[in-house]
Amino acid sequence: MNPSHAWQKSSFSGAGGENCIELRSTAPGTIDLRESTAPDMVVSTTSDNLRAFLLGVKAGEFDHLLD
Repeated sequence: MNPSHAWQKSSFSGAGGENCIELRSTAPGTIDLRESTAPDMVVSTTSDNLRAFLLGVKAGEFDHLLD
């Protein structure tokens, strides 16, 4: 398997790794995401869309969803 196609977990996902979103790059500019508890459900997006989302997360735009 191409190393860029391997699923990657966050170091913040906990010791068991069951509380995480996993990511992998499958083609230039394409990112797959999946929930570790539902590994057969995969969502694909572009790296630009993921970048915009992560910037929003870092800026606190989604903090209200955690309350």
